[in-house]
Amino acid sequence: MNRSREIIRVSLMGIAANIVLVVFKAIVGFASNSTAIILDAVNNLSDALSSVITIVGTRLAKKKADKQHPFGHGRVEYVTSFIIAIIVLAAGVTSLKESVEKIIDPPATSFSQLSLAVIVAAIIAKLAIAALFIKKGKALNSTSLTASGTDANGDALISVATLISMLMSMIFKIELDGILGAVISAFIIKTGIGIVSETINDIIGVRIDGDLANGIRAAISEFPQVRGVYDLMLHNYGPEEYLGSVHVELDDGMSVKEVDALTRDIAAKIYSQYSVYLTIGVYASNTSDEESGRIMSAVREEISDHASILQMHGFYLRKEDNLVSFDLIVDFSEPNPSALIDHVRTELSDKLPGYDFHINLDRDISG
Repeated sequence: MNRSREIIRVSLMGIAANIVLVVFKAIVGFASNSTAIILDAVNNLSDALSSVITIVGTRLAKKKADKQHPFGHGRVEYVTSFIIAIIVLAAGVTSLKESVEKIIDPPATSFSQLSLAVIVAAIIAKLAIAALFIKKGKALNSTSLTASGTDANGDALISVATLISMLMSMIFKIELDGILGAVISAFIIKTGIGIVSETINDIIGVRIDGDLANGIRAAISEFPQVRGVYDLMLHNYGPEEYLGSVHVELDDGMSVKEVDALTRDIAAKIYSQYSVYLTIGVYASNTSDEESGRIMSAVREEISDHASILQMHGFYLRKEDNLVSFDLIVDFSEPNPSALIDHVRTELSDKLPGYDFHINLDRDISG
C-alpha cells in the first residue's frame, strides 16, 4: 500500500463528507436562527480545510531529499499537524466569542423535524469519519490523520449536545443555544491545545518508543559475536524515516575485517526489519582476564551505592597505560551528574591507585 496515496484518499473522503455537512448544517442553522448549529457548520468547514492541509503536507513530505534538506522533508507532516491545531484553536476562540454574545442577548430559535434529522445524520457521519481517520492514522503512522480523527470525534459529541439543545427548545421552550455554544467552544479549544502539545513533542523530539527500541536491541543481540547493545539513539525525520546510531560490545580480538562484515550485516538486518538506518559503533571487551575482572567488580561495587546511576557499559582496560574506560547512564532526576561522575572517579582512584579512569556520562535516552 502506498502510504501517501492512502492518506490523500482518506483526506479527500473527509473533505467531501465535511462539505456536505457544512451545507446542510448551514441551511438548518440559518433557518432556525441557531448559533450552535451555525458554529457546528463552521467547525466542519475547518475540518475540511484541515484535510486540505493534510493533503498538501503529505505531498510536500514525500519530496526527495535535496542539498538543502539532506534528510528529506518528512517533518513537514508535523508542521501540517500544527497548522491544523491552530485552525481548531482559532475556530474555538471565535465560537466562544459568538456564544458569549448569544448568552448575553439570547436569540429565539425555531427547529423542525428536518433539523433534527440533519443533526442525527451529522452525528452518524462524524462518528464514521472519526473511526476511519483514527484507524488509518494509526495504521499509516500519520499524525495529521489521527489529529483530524480526534477532532471529528469531538465534533460528533458537539452535535449530540446540539441535538439535546434543539430538543430542549422544542419540548420545554428552554433556550440553551448560547450556553451550549460556549461549551462547544471550550471543547474545541481543549482539542486544539491537545493537538498542539502532541505536535510540539514530535517536533522537539521525544523518548524512543519502547517496543521499537527493545525490538532493535533484541535483533542485534541475536548475532553471536555481540556481547551487549548500548547507546541506541534514533532521530525522527518524519513518521517513517529514522536515522540512528548504536554501540555493540565485541571481543577485542576480532579483526577489522570481521568487525566490518558484522556491522554491515547488523545494519542491513535492522533496516530490513524496522526501516531504520543505523550507524554502528564498537566497544571492545576484554573482561575475561583476572585483572580486568577485578577492576570491573570494583567499579560495579562503587556505582551500586548510587541509585541514580542506571547502567555501566563499555568497560575496557587498556593495560599498556593502566587506563580504565567505561560509560555511566545517569537518571535525569540526578541534580548534578558531573559532580556524581567526579565523585565516582575519585572513589575509584582511592580504591585502585595507579589506574586512570576515563568515565563518559551518558543520557538515559532509550532505556
